[in-house]
Amino acid sequence: MKRVSFAEFGGPDVLQLVDAEEPHAGPGQIRIAVRAAGVNPADWRIREGQILAAHPVELPAGVGLDASGVVDEVGAGVEDVAVGDHVFGEGSGTYAEFAVLSAWARMPEGLTFEEAAGYPSVVETALRIIRQVGVEPGQTLLVSGASGGVGSAVLQIARDRGITVIGTAGAANQDYLRSLGALATTYGEGWVERVRRLRHVDAALDLAGSGVIRELVELTGDPQKVISIADLAAPELGVRFSGVAGSVPEALAEAAGLISRGKLHIPVEKSYTLAEAAAAHIDSQAGHTRGRRVVVVRA
Repeated sequence: MKRVSFAEFGGPDVLQLVDAEEPHAGPGQIRIAVRAAGVNPADWRIREGQILAAHPVELPAGVGLDASGVVDEVGAGVEDVAVGDHVFGEGSGTYAEFAVLSAWARMPEGLTFEEAAGYPSVVETALRIIRQVGVEPGQTLLVSGASGGVGSAVLQIARDRGITVIGTAGAANQDYLRSLGALATTYGEGWVERVRRLRHVDAALDLAGSGVIRELVELTGDPQKVISIADLAAPELGVRFSGVAGSVPEALAEAAGLISRGKLHIPVEKSYTLAEAAAAHIDSQAGHTRGRRVVVVRA
């Protein structure tokens, strides 16, 4: 089979499309014929060797955590899906023609494979950080860097829970944030005052790592009411860094319910082929995403 792999840590140029042996599902796992794989910041951080504590790597290694596809192998003890089912979920080496998943859910009706591949990690992250920051219905949550995949999920999940959301993003993404139910404003000079004019902020999330932790603490009045998923220096200012996943199966089940109820939709901004994986990583690292990027493996 074809898969994207890297034999050394480094920049996008270390990614290679290679022939590899097919993986097989072990106990409690499934294998899918991959239709699409989600592109996440974790993918290029692993490729660079940044987050090895959370994601140990044995080189050469595959790339990718999220995928959608058709079940073609079921491991021992798995009873909730069968060969031929359409699923989305999380595993390893998902930029490939076949991948093994350790967590999955059936795809909701009407969702395309391309769309489904964009949900697993971002929804788990969104649900986790909303819980960790402790924001309640009736309160206001500020989301810094709100237009990407995690931000798109946070805005919609928070609104569904009766939480007011303020999102910051570039000028081109203001209407997009408003379409998700957020009060929107741009980042850049004067952004703190612009936020203050919108609403009092009860809690805040840093999704972009753009050096705004001090300002988020200032706006909330309490470093414990701020969570970052992007700034490794956040703990130096008393702010929690959230980087360890919670229950992915529970997150996928909740995501499927939200999607089925029409309460969650994350658009695919751009798709790539397996041969274009390096370009996908370059674009992901550049930021300014609206929604999700995915690698399409099979049409």
